[in-house]
Amino acid sequence: MTRDAAVAFRVTRRHASALLFGGAALGAIGSPGWAQTTARVRVAMIPLESALEVLYAREAGFLAKAGIDADLQTMVNGTAIAAAIVSGSIDIGYITLDALASIHQKGIPLVVIAPGSEYLSPQYTGALLVAANSPIHVAADLNGRTIAVVALNGVSHLATRAWVDQNGGDSATIKFVEIPPPSITAALDAGRVDAAYAGEPFLEIAKKTSRVLVYGFDAIAKHYLGSAWCATPQWAKDHADLVSRFGAAIRETAAWVNKNPAQTGEIFAAFTKTDPALIATMPRVRFTPDLTPALIQPVIDVAAKYNGFKPFPAQEIIYTPSR
Repeated sequence: MTRDAAVAFRVTRRHASALLFGGAALGAIGSPGWAQTTARVRVAMIPLESALEVLYAREAGFLAKAGIDADLQTMVNGTAIAAAIVSGSIDIGYITLDALASIHQKGIPLVVIAPGSEYLSPQYTGALLVAANSPIHVAADLNGRTIAVVALNGVSHLATRAWVDQNGGDSATIKFVEIPPPSITAALDAGRVDAAYAGEPFLEIAKKTSRVLVYGFDAIAKHYLGSAWCATPQWAKDHADLVSRFGAAIRETAAWVNKNPAQTGEIFAAFTKTDPALIATMPRVRFTPDLTPALIQPVIDVAAKYNGFKPFPAQEIIYTPSR
C-alpha cells in the first residue's frame, strides 16, 4: 500500500504538551538521549486503541528519547499492514498475533520486535454485539448467521468461533464478513449483519443501541499477548540498533500508559474524534512490556485450529538479534 493510500495523522507538539499537563509528562520521562542520531521510521497502525501505543509513545516523548522520529500512518487492518511491511513501504507495523501466526505459516517473513496490547481476564474492551431486539441469546442462535469482524482470521474472528463452539453452537455454519472498525456497528444497526464484534471506542458507542452477547476473549485464554509491533527479519537485522531503541520506547510506554488513563485519554480522543467524557467511562486497553513465548502460544494454537495449519513454537516469530 502506498503512502497516499494510507491516512496519516498527527497531534501537534504544542497540542501534545497541552494535553499532557503543560509538558509535565515529558519532563517526567527524562531528558532525551540525543547522543544517538535521530532516525525517521515509518510505522503503521489501525484505528483501534490497541494499536495506539505507538501514538502514545510519540506524543509522550518516549520515541524522541530513543532517537526515533515516527512517521505514523493508519491502515484498515493487519493484512494491509503486513503487505505494506513486506513491500517495504512501511518499516514497522501493528499486527494481531493470530494474523501473524497465519502469515508465518504461509512463509511470509515477519517477526515480533516489541509487544503490544495484552488480554488479562476479565477485560471488557471488545464484545460480540447483536441488535437490542435480536432473537439471538445463546451461541447456538448464531448458527447460520452472518457476523462482522475487523479482520477475517483475526483475534475477534477466532475468539467468536471459539466461544460459539465452546458454548453449544457450530461456528462452521457462520458466515463471517470483514468490515473496517468504524463501519462495523453501522452494519449491525442497518441489519446487514446479525452480529458484530466491536472494540473501543466503537464498542462504547454501539452499546447505546445494541446488546452485548458476550465479552468473548476468554475463549482463547485468560492471559495472552493480543498484538505486537512487527518488521521483516531483514529490516530488523539491518537496523538492529533501531529495533532495540524502538523496543525500549514501547516498553516504557506500556508502563506509562497503564498508569495514566487521563493523559492518554486526551490523545485517544483527539485521534478518534471521540468525546473525551465517553472515553473517561469506557474500559481501556492494557499494554505489556513482556514479550515471552508463553504469552504468544495460546493465540498461535487457536489460530492453527481454525485456520487449518500445524501449531508451531512461539519463539519462531520473536525476533532475536542473532537472526
